Amino acid sequence: MKNAILFKISSVLWIIWGLVHIFEGAITMAGVISGDISQSIIGIADAVEPENLRMDYPDAAGAVIAQHGFNLFWIDITTFIAAFFVWKGNKKAIFLAALTGGLADLGYFIFLDLGGFVHFVPGTIMTIISASAIALSFYAFFQNRRSQA
Repeated sequence: MKNAILFKISSVLWIIWGLVHIFEGAITMAGVISGDISQSIIGIADAVEPENLRMDYPDAAGAVIAQHGFNLFWIDITTFIAAFFVWKGNKKAIFLAALTGGLADLGYFIFLDLGGFVHFVPGTIMTIISASAIALSFYAFFQNRRSQA
């Protein structure tokens, strides 16, 4: 019973994380598509003074930022869908969510959080949410395996 609750909490955390990041991926791509690469970069590196990021970026930089937004979007869709299967304690979904959402957030943490380029809210909070979702689902999964052995 306790493990089922942990799977459900993990699932809700992944759903929240997924929705926030699906939105952010779409916003990032939309900024580039609309021709405002600066706005997309300002949205990502929100702790940096916006005037330091507002400039004429080459189209190649816009393509890189749009690709980041696209990757963020598909990773989050995948994690969001997996969350509904984590609810039931599905092994493949637990590991899929951890790999896609967890590794995406690990890169964010290493390069943006530790670099000091983002605010605690929402950035670091989302990293804490994904780490908590991974920890809870892994704990419940391995507890279930241990009790079945």
